Amino acid sequence: MPVFTAHTTETAPATARRAIEGVRGRFGWLPTPVALMADSPQLLTGFLAASAGFEQTDLAPLEREVVILTVSTTNECHFCVALHTGKLTQLGATTELITALRAGSALPEPRLEALRRFTLAVLDHRGAVPDDELDGFLTAGYQPRHALDVVLGVGAYTMSTFANRLTQAPLDPPLAAHAWTPAA
Repeated sequence: MPVFTAHTTETAPATARRAIEGVRGRFGWLPTPVALMADSPQLLTGFLAASAGFEQTDLAPLEREVVILTVSTTNECHFCVALHTGKLTQLGATTELITALRAGSALPEPRLEALRRFTLAVLDHRGAVPDDELDGFLTAGYQPRHALDVVLGVGAYTMSTFANRLTQAPLDPPLAAHAWTPAA
C-alpha cells in the first residue's frame, strides 16, 4: 500500500486546493508530483512560491533551465529531468545542449558551462563555494546577484527533487517522450 496519496482537488487538504488548481491551469493536467506534494500544503506552496521567485530572477529562461537540469540530474529526479527537458525544447534549446545537460557533461556554450559548474559547486560545497569557482562564474559575465539567484534555484528544486524521490512520483504520460534514467 502506498505511503503517499496522489490527491485531487477534492481529496487534497483545503489549504492545498488553490495551488493544485493553479498548477492544473498552467499545465492543462495535474502532474502527479504536485498531487503527491499536496499531502503537505506547506511543502507544495513553499515549492511553488520558491519556483515562482526563481522565475522572477535576472537569469534568462534558458539559464534557469540549466540550473534546474543540473540540480535535477545531480539529485537523480527522473520526473524533473523529463519535465524540464520539455521546457528546454519549448525554449528552442539545441539537441547538443539538452543532451549534455541530461548527461551531466560539459555544455557547448562557455557561459552556460560556467553556470552549470557554479551550480554544481553550490550543491557540492553546500553553498561554501571556493573562490576560484565563484571567480569563474563572475568572469563568465554573471553578477553577484546571479550567484544568489542560483542559490534560490538550487533551494527550490532541491525541495522538488527530494519530494519526488521520497514519494516515488511516477512519470506522467505527457512526459514519456522525455523519459530519463540516471547513468549507471
